Amino acid sequence: MPTVDRDVHPKVRLLETASRLFYAEGIHAVGVERLVSEAAVTRATFYRHYPTKDDLVAAYLSTTSERIRVGVGAVTSGKPAREALLAALGVIGDRTVDDDFRGCQFLNAAAEYPDPAHRVRQVIDDHRDWFFGVLRDLARDAGHADPDHAARTLVLLRDGALHGGNLDDAGTVRATLRRAVTEVVS
Repeated sequence: MPTVDRDVHPKVRLLETASRLFYAEGIHAVGVERLVSEAAVTRATFYRHYPTKDDLVAAYLSTTSERIRVGVGAVTSGKPAREALLAALGVIGDRTVDDDFRGCQFLNAAAEYPDPAHRVRQVIDDHRDWFFGVLRDLARDAGHADPDHAARTLVLLRDGALHGGNLDDAGTVRATLRRAVTEVVS
């Protein structure tokens, strides 16, 4: 169990602990008792900040989405559209070779929350809609003849890479993703 920094606000400790455990072990595999124990908070503190575990799951995914949005913005900012598209998907390919890579947080969570009306799935859908929109707008700006189709194809490539990077040789997955993205945006 990692050392807990008690100077960090309990709500933040809970979110950081949940993010680490949910990604490494799965959402349903981690119970509230384990979360409060590893975050060094009481159950009352947990429920004061997150009335249900699903509230914490939604916060985990929203925070992850925000971090990804910032990262994609950083690698695409100021680049021509085609280069920005390659950079946005390059981040995905690069992530697949990280030592702690365990797939996509959103795809993993969707597998654990099959009801499309569930609020956790709504967070997932919001993230996926945002990413599709970024890719569509970049494809349009790059002059692609069918930017909607290009974006749908790129999202599918992203999903496949995030699954394949966890199951297959990550270096091969990254190289395949880069080649496929280049072919789609050419």
